Amino acid sequence: MTSPGTVQQAVISPGINLELSFNQALQGLGVPPDLAHILWLPLPMLLVLVAAVIGVLVTVWLERKVSAAAQQRIGPEYAGALGVLQPMADGLKLLVKEDVIPARADELLFTLGPVLVLIPVILSWLIVPFGQHLLISNVGIGIFLWIALSSIQPIGLLMSGYASNNKYSLLGGLRAAAQSISYEIPLALSVLAIVMMSNSLSTIDIVEQQNSAGLLSWNIWRQPVGFLIFWICALAECERLPFDLPEAEEELVAGYQTEYAGMKFALFYLGSYINLVLSALLVSVLYLGGWGFPIPVEWIANLLGQSTQEPLVQVITGSVGIVMTILKAYLLVFLAILLRWTTPRVRIDQLLDLGWKFLLPISLVNLLVTASLKLAFPIAFGG
Repeated sequence: MTSPGTVQQAVISPGINLELSFNQALQGLGVPPDLAHILWLPLPMLLVLVAAVIGVLVTVWLERKVSAAAQQRIGPEYAGALGVLQPMADGLKLLVKEDVIPARADELLFTLGPVLVLIPVILSWLIVPFGQHLLISNVGIGIFLWIALSSIQPIGLLMSGYASNNKYSLLGGLRAAAQSISYEIPLALSVLAIVMMSNSLSTIDIVEQQNSAGLLSWNIWRQPVGFLIFWICALAECERLPFDLPEAEEELVAGYQTEYAGMKFALFYLGSYINLVLSALLVSVLYLGGWGFPIPVEWIANLLGQSTQEPLVQVITGSVGIVMTILKAYLLVFLAILLRWTTPRVRIDQLLDLGWKFLLPISLVNLLVTASLKLAFPIAFGG
């Protein structure tokens, strides 16, 4: 038997290689170990923040260009080559814009609302693996942590709508809370089916379990219903069309964002797009093999007579893993943008009926069927 310390080390070792390398490099320069650890602490969050902001800039530009193409127009052209600097211009405009707080608003709650919306989304990026050793924190219960963090966001939306002292904002906040509660449960049940097949809550373990036979071993083939449920619920959680009822312009002006301006509005803007990219990355990790190539890199290396332990092969494998994770995620983002311009907005009663009366029973049945198949065919379903 192994000791508890050995088990814990085995669980978290893939995620701390980067930290160990950083600490060893500083200690080689004569920095004490305790100081090296303190210097490391802010770096993971800084890396997450930089990655999330870059992902948002790319997504905003992609949304503008794809939306323009869907409507047979050009889109941004003059702010940089093909308008690539347009998202930065938008961010700069929001940064220097006056921050207005309505006279009768609850100032404390009005300010805390956007913060509560953004912080859980950024923290959720800690568990996203871009490669076998390329994630900030493999806590072993990453999926549970993400579900827990995602349940905080509706509190910020409801708080913002209530604190604005505006009827449109309050209706938007109530809609956002109702929508999130309706779709979080089927989303969690669809993820539990994946956890059951993988025997782990770790995102690293879930991806590695899909990489035995390349494309054929991805979870999308064993969980097609779960994949569709997760994607629909993810779009609803991100408030993307056809589920953008909390901020429907024709009905609620801008919903809970109506009274916001400047950087507070920018936090909502960032949170929405960061959540969209995060959802696409999680779909990639849970259903599309994460960093896995459609043909296992080990097979290709063996055909070429190369060892997977050689440094050059490891560098190529790591680079391919990052490219594959981002490519799969942005293909899903592209699909979400197309859905925005090809599907009509549903009514709020239709949205809630879809969550409670359709997706919830199907996700529950999918979980029970997965459990039955796992018992009947343990090899095929990760027994």
